[in-house]
Amino acid sequence: MSTPIRIAIVGLGFGSEFIPIYQSHPDAELAAICQRNPTSLNRIGNAFNIKKRYTSYAQLLEDPNIDAVHINSPIPDHAPMSLAALNAGKHVACTVPMATTIDELLALVAAQRKARKTYMMMETVVYSREYLFVKDLYDRAVLGRIQFLRGSHQQDMDGWPNYWPGLPPMWYATHCVSPCLAILSQPNNPALAQSVTCHGSGRIREDLIPLYNSPFAVQSATFSIKNHDVAAEVTRSLFDTARQYRESFDVTGSRVSFEWQQLDGDDPVLHIKGLPENQIPKKVKVPDYAARLPEPIRKFTGAIHDATHLSFLQGAGHGGSHPHLAHNFLQAVLGNQPAFPDAPTSANWTAVGLCAHDSAMHDARPTLIPAF
Repeated sequence: MSTPIRIAIVGLGFGSEFIPIYQSHPDAELAAICQRNPTSLNRIGNAFNIKKRYTSYAQLLEDPNIDAVHINSPIPDHAPMSLAALNAGKHVACTVPMATTIDELLALVAAQRKARKTYMMMETVVYSREYLFVKDLYDRAVLGRIQFLRGSHQQDMDGWPNYWPGLPPMWYATHCVSPCLAILSQPNNPALAQSVTCHGSGRIREDLIPLYNSPFAVQSATFSIKNHDVAAEVTRSLFDTARQYRESFDVTGSRVSFEWQQLDGDDPVLHIKGLPENQIPKKVKVPDYAARLPEPIRKFTGAIHDATHLSFLQGAGHGGSHPHLAHNFLQAVLGNQPAFPDAPTSANWTAVGLCAHDSAMHDARPTLIPAF
């Protein structure tokens, strides 16, 4: 395709954070925004000077002057909206997870192949500065041989609206699954989960259980990785657990191990083999990797960047990941590099959590992950 890529952002809560990034990117044109609520749609459209606005997603997909959609809708809408966009001939970037059933994952992978359009699940963790730091250490052989991987995502969703109450924790597991697989991946050779075993632990409030027929307060899974001798462990919680919000990722290496993070805001820790015991752990400052991006969007790797639009922005951009996500999606649409994660890889990362939940509901039965 020729530039600029004409993008429409769908969903303007979290999605608003990407508006100034696409407006500043040399390969993009923020062509339209879409939200069902016209008051909010116009408020944001006026703030960012966006002329084309849609309250109907179906009408947006009929617009021939839109090349790609970036979907930031509620979780149950991800699969049907992505499928509709691919069938309409649009490139798709979609926030996590890709879907909530295996059948939806299979349908999306098939639709992407048929449409021959780019699909990329916009997983923030694998473009965060902390992940990019440890991935660089591994690729430069600083860590040595990876011996074990662990991810954890703990979040209290009490008080969140709509579909959240009672949601099975593992249905929203890509933030802890993805770094365990991404770090072992190489260009055109993604590491893929093969099988999973998951234990459910504890019990949420009785009024929440019938909403998804899921009783567990915590779900903890181990999964094997195809063509690797490394196993990974991931833990998720959403309700009735006392814990500060945390996304963490640990890599146990033969020479150096990496831990991120114990408390929100803490620096990651490196454990260096061969030092005196009290010198083994060392907190490290990680760079922002802005130099990997086109100059006009490097500023977005930091915290909130523009107080003028403060009311539309949520925070620090998931470890500076947002401009990296937008840039890599655009380069994939242009054919300059593969999407990461692409549709089959996104399906695999999402399926780990779906299959883990199924395993937990069947007394930790080992469960194979479908091939996509």
